[in-house]
Amino acid sequence: MSANPPQGDPKPTLPFPEQHQEKPGLEHKLDPRPQYQAPHYRPAGKLEGKVALITGGDSGIGRAVALIYAREGADIAIVYLPEEQSDADETRKAVEGVGRRALLVPGDLTDQTFCQEVIARTVRELGQIDILVNNAAYQQHQPGLEELSDDQWDRTFKTNIYGYFHLAKAALPHLKPGSAIINTGSETGVEGSKELLDYASTKGAIHAFTKSLAQSLVDQGVRVNCVAPGPVWTPLNPSDQAPEKVAQFGQKTPMQRPAQPEELAPAYVFLASEADSGYITGEILTVMGGRTTAG
Repeated sequence: MSANPPQGDPKPTLPFPEQHQEKPGLEHKLDPRPQYQAPHYRPAGKLEGKVALITGGDSGIGRAVALIYAREGADIAIVYLPEEQSDADETRKAVEGVGRRALLVPGDLTDQTFCQEVIARTVRELGQIDILVNNAAYQQHQPGLEELSDDQWDRTFKTNIYGYFHLAKAALPHLKPGSAIINTGSETGVEGSKELLDYASTKGAIHAFTKSLAQSLVDQGVRVNCVAPGPVWTPLNPSDQAPEKVAQFGQKTPMQRPAQPEELAPAYVFLASEADSGYITGEILTVMGGRTTAG
């Protein structure tokens, strides 16, 4: 039995069907399909004339942010792994379907040169960059420190924090007063996670990176903030955990369910819009399904 909720109802019903995918995972193979269209959201032209670059924009939170930014008037560049092309094509159709331009840039964000090329291509083909959403992530549960290899540790850090650093550094010469950098953190960066030692460590680093970079760029008029989600129904999860755990994903939150990507996206609009958050920088905005304290 599918757990797909009615159209426009964001609340999924647990348990989900047991399922597993090989990494990186594809959104169109998930059951239920994550909801990203945010039918109850009413755009107000908050990002008219802007260009946003979103990493991990092919699926999950990134796809929902890409579409909602497009609905707010922005053109979108999307970065994703080549294996995720089919998901990226769907996101492009969604963005173009609301009348905005979509630039697809496949590649590996662990490569510093590629990070620089991403920024250069976005500016060259879309004319500018106003919003950088560092969202791509690598995650792999391990039972303990003994099972966590050096290779996994390096890959997680190079994707989750090195990539954010290289993109922000490459984008900075193109950012103007009023521009915004928005990083995706995690509840694990607030609370820790015994089976996600490397991932949680990078998310804590992202939170500190956000606060520090905000202080560094405040005089240039560039705001830097972070969204720290709880569990969100995306391809990251069935490609990481055992099927029986996927079936109960998000059950331990006070709301007893994971978020849909469309429920996260408005937070990214808020932090990108100078009209809404022009006096906010260095903030970690938690969206954790009712969890209000660490630990």
